[in-house]
Amino acid sequence: MLRIGLLSDTHSYLDPAVFIHFAECDEIWHAGDWGDLKTVTALQDFKPLVGVYGNIDGKEIRQEVPLYQCFEREGYKISMFHIGGKPGYYPPDAKALVLRDKPDIWVCGHSHILRVSHDPKFNNLLHLNPGAAGKHGFQKVRTLLRFTLEDKKIHSMQAIELNSVK
Repeated sequence: MLRIGLLSDTHSYLDPAVFIHFAECDEIWHAGDWGDLKTVTALQDFKPLVGVYGNIDGKEIRQEVPLYQCFEREGYKISMFHIGGKPGYYPPDAKALVLRDKPDIWVCGHSHILRVSHDPKFNNLLHLNPGAAGKHGFQKVRTLLRFTLEDKKIHSMQAIELNSVK
């Protein structure tokens, strides 16, 4: 059993509530647009971390985390790419990765829109976008996802709303 905390698009703002909501998590996943290296370090110091860089991330962050990750957890093949699109539309680079690696779970960020849905066109993969946890962007509510992976099952999925964007 592995409890996962998933966030994206922090844009240099790491809400202290993240540490409360992810306290019981075994691993944190960040789908890019960290904003600064302090965010990477704070999460690395807190829990084991898997992440990718996003389009706003500079050289320092790109030296710490890759553009793309493909890994396995609890029987699932997971791919993570910041500008990952959505079911029905994947940018060309993202679509090539989905077709090549055939993940069970596709994790992305960038849109600042919380989305949890299956894509029937691509082996019914589970598409996860946690929305945006930072204050920069058009989102009205900042969001996170928390869930459990266990023996090729995903359960206890929670969409967590942080306080309103100021």
